[in-house]
Amino acid sequence: MTDPVRTERNGAIFEITLDRPKANAIDAPTSRLLSTAFESFRDDAELRVAILTGAGERFFSAGWDLNAAADGEEFESDYGAGGFGGFGELPGVSKPVILAVNGMAVGGGFEMVMAADMVVAVDHAEFFLPETGIGIIPDVGAIRLPRLLPRQLATEILIAGRHVTAAEALQWGLVNRVVPGAELMAAARELAQRVVDSAPLAVAAILDLVKRTQHLSIVDGFALMRSGDVAIYEAMLASEDSVEGPRSFVEKRPPRWTGH
Repeated sequence: MTDPVRTERNGAIFEITLDRPKANAIDAPTSRLLSTAFESFRDDAELRVAILTGAGERFFSAGWDLNAAADGEEFESDYGAGGFGGFGELPGVSKPVILAVNGMAVGGGFEMVMAADMVVAVDHAEFFLPETGIGIIPDVGAIRLPRLLPRQLATEILIAGRHVTAAEALQWGLVNRVVPGAELMAAARELAQRVVDSAPLAVAAILDLVKRTQHLSIVDGFALMRSGDVAIYEAMLASEDSVEGPRSFVEKRPPRWTGH
């Protein structure tokens, strides 16, 4: 039997594959396995960026496993430290997660797209939320999607189950790139390598500031950043890497980041 969650190290890139035929649906045990994988990624200083994809070509993930639900798994089950899908609610993550969406992202699969830092999708991908048709709500989507799209459009997707094509997702900024299926992992790895080539403390500081300030006004965001209370930002300013970057530019050589 194939492991539902497979991991592979590719240098500083950590690749995670969800493999639950036929639709890569996620039950509570699978979500906990994803959480464990992302905890390993978070806690390994040698890893800089994660890529999550699905096996096959039709589904990235069909979301919550309704067969498990019919067997009694509750909507608010223990999905692991990272919440449903393993990473969206995982505390202490200071490294980016890239999704390589290989097919349909449905329900919780679409919500995972909303939670990712960057997304590459195949050109035949679709995104939709069918929850109101089965008597529940897309609870994560209800919080995240109106922050990503105009309210009326988000409401149509949330309530009326509108399908979003890959081209629309790109147009609306839900994904970074749309590529043919054969190019998906290469495109995701190219994006991940650009993260690896960047200063790790600078990447971590940006992710932290985005999370801390997205609900604040511009004025309040600047005030927080300059307050001295954002530890990773202060560490970045005082780091050896902040000196190495300008020095390597002047010396016309690649920077040698230490993360210190």
